[in-house]
Amino acid sequence: MSDVVDGAGVVERLRAAGCVFAEEEAAMLLAAARGPAELDLMVERRASGLPLEHVVGWAEFAGLRIAVDPGVFVPRRRTGFLVERAVALAAPGALCVDLCCGSGAAAAVLLDRVAGAEAHASDVEPAAVACARRNVEPRGGRVYEGDLFAPLPPELRGRVEVLVANVPYVPTGDIGLLPPEARDHEPLVTLDGGPDGLDVLRRVAAGAPEWLAPGGHLLVETSERQAGAAAEAVSAHGLEVRIATCEERYATVLVAARAG
Repeated sequence: MSDVVDGAGVVERLRAAGCVFAEEEAAMLLAAARGPAELDLMVERRASGLPLEHVVGWAEFAGLRIAVDPGVFVPRRRTGFLVERAVALAAPGALCVDLCCGSGAAAAVLLDRVAGAEAHASDVEPAAVACARRNVEPRGGRVYEGDLFAPLPPELRGRVEVLVANVPYVPTGDIGLLPPEARDHEPLVTLDGGPDGLDVLRRVAAGAPEWLAPGGHLLVETSERQAGAAAEAVSAHGLEVRIATCEERYATVLVAARAG
């Protein structure tokens, strides 16, 4: 392993490894490293295919620095659109829930942007729960380990005003088409949405009416091609559905409301 002590050398190695945004990534690595030896190791890890966020230990998300541990789903830029829609629907003091929370990025942003918000988050992955607690609990939220609604305090039933669920929605047959960064370094459970990509969404939709307050909203990220089927799956449980899109971020969000 050769020493890397200058920005040009970092950029060169990252380009050779196929990193498209080598200059931007080099700047992050140079800022994060505490010395030449650590920088060399970080560049080696990134060049081997480890997600940049796992190398530096954080991701920039919706203006916040979110801690991201190895083996934890990296919050995507497009998911910022989901969280923006959630923030816009959350009144001051809103009770919010973040299901499939991963690093807890959505809950962290809701706590940061919504005055007096109360936020609860859950994930089935122990590594994600540990990471989310670092991002959410210092901001006043709570994080639970378990499957979807199961670990949430029962007193939240019928009171949730904003329910965010960044569910896995990649069809099982498409997992092999994902970039190696995702399929090799993020838990399969955070990516695989079943045969048509909607298995977890259906489970969230089935439980949402019991947990949402009258007039409360469920927001779920999906893909453009799945939006119609996703809307049918959610509306089957009595929720009023609309689809929001952001072309710049290639983001599609299903927004569903419980009748007031």
